[in-house]
Amino acid sequence: MVRVRGLTTRLGGRVLHENLDVELRHGEVLGVVGGSGSGKSVLLRTIIGLIAPEAGSIEVLGEDIRALDDVRLRALESRWGVLFQDGALFSSLTAAQNVAVPLREQLALRPPLLDEISLLKLSLVGLPGDTAAKFPSELSGGMRKRAGLARALALDPQLLFLDEPTAGLDPIAAGAFDTLIRDLRLSLGLTVFMVTHDLDSLIAICDRIAVLVDKRLIIGTMAELLRNPHPWIQAYFRGPRGRAALAGKNGQAGS
Repeated sequence: MVRVRGLTTRLGGRVLHENLDVELRHGEVLGVVGGSGSGKSVLLRTIIGLIAPEAGSIEVLGEDIRALDDVRLRALESRWGVLFQDGALFSSLTAAQNVAVPLREQLALRPPLLDEISLLKLSLVGLPGDTAAKFPSELSGGMRKRAGLARALALDPQLLFLDEPTAGLDPIAAGAFDTLIRDLRLSLGLTVFMVTHDLDSLIAICDRIAVLVDKRLIIGTMAELLRNPHPWIQAYFRGPRGRAALAGKNGQAGS
């Protein structure tokens, strides 16, 4: 679904990625973690074409995004959805109008159908019907993220990019969002590329984990990474929070 080879990215004079490789397999959830400022979100934005890399190749859904003209890139963009931090909703639009934005950009639909699809997508992510007429300022943080997710799903994408989807949520809301992503992945057949710092999310929904260290990715299952001797990986997964998250998983498995 995504194949990156030899990626080098420089931002503000600093090299964030150097000869980085990653593949996203069909139907999986890949979680990307790393230290603050390591370039996790920059990697996501580079893959979807918002940041130009210094070197390397990026293929998404079989297309070399750096070789596409505007028309072909626009067509490719309709096959993926993106949830940015805090939902990134347009403050002057209602939740339903936000969901309708990609529909208006990509499809020639009449207003009644636009409204119907927007309501359907809001319902799909677990939002009540009265959310449609509310503005982002009237929604909680968790509701804004769900509305942003509804917009990301508006065009029935094959591929979903999530940038810190549970950041700023309390543990209950974060757990509910993880469950939502897991359920949508199964029901819609989604492939998910997720940048996160949330250990619980990694454990709950990710098939593999990509750790961004030393400007490259070390990728594996949780079990494989726990055996990796890299100091940052050991500190992250075997530190107090990592041990607590893993203990919680093992407790649930045994109950």
